[in-house]
Amino acid sequence: MIIKRKILEIDENRCNGCGNCVVACAEGAIQIIDGKAKIVKDQYCDGLGACIGDCPEDALKIIEREAEEFDESAVEDYLKGLEKNKSGLSPTNPDDAKSQTLGCGCPSTHLKIFEPAPCSCSDANKPASLNVASSSSNQSTLGHWPVQIRLVPANAPFLKGADLLVAADCVPVAYPSFHQDFLKGKVVMVGCPKFDDVDSYIAKFADIFKTANIKSVTVLIMEVPCCSSLPMMVKKGADIAGVTLPINTVVISPQGKIIG
Repeated sequence: MIIKRKILEIDENRCNGCGNCVVACAEGAIQIIDGKAKIVKDQYCDGLGACIGDCPEDALKIIEREAEEFDESAVEDYLKGLEKNKSGLSPTNPDDAKSQTLGCGCPSTHLKIFEPAPCSCSDANKPASLNVASSSSNQSTLGHWPVQIRLVPANAPFLKGADLLVAADCVPVAYPSFHQDFLKGKVVMVGCPKFDDVDSYIAKFADIFKTANIKSVTVLIMEVPCCSSLPMMVKKGADIAGVTLPINTVVISPQGKIIG
């Protein structure tokens, strides 16, 4: 039913796609689409404005206009559907995960664990420094596949007891010594907090923290507004899982420098 009621309005000119409002909306009414926050369906928005205070750009406000009536039962069905989509691969026996193919069915998404190539650089045994980039090397230190946040199942065997590296997917392009300074000895997951689904990221991290006994997390982000929400997603996942673990955030400039 179309009625005149209070509902959220999003100023796309102000929106920077950070995703804070997506996290704040318990009804899941907001998603990041093409880099901007948008209301998925009017009937999912209750018009209470709980998301407004989380917007750093003042892009949200409550207005009164004609819209579909808020439908709580439709919201419940919608959220259940989101949970099913987020769950992805969940084999009964985690040890069987090595032989599984992930949701998209592409052979390249088979879970793989392999020995990283030995580093040929002269300072391979020295601890990585956050102030000085290590010597370059053409050897990969990656020890598993896949690496996309959306494709890594929470019960992947390589996650067990790991030091986790969560990187915005622009970081390995911008930072020249990504493998030697950050990836070595860690399990990596990469994704884009601007274009991917925020809720699914939070749910994925929560599932991982509940089941994988992660030892520590390093979050690598770029010095751009849309990256700023990634550490929050990791922390919220840990909060949902009820675990406390060290989470370190490192900020990389577009010129490939560590700035924070």
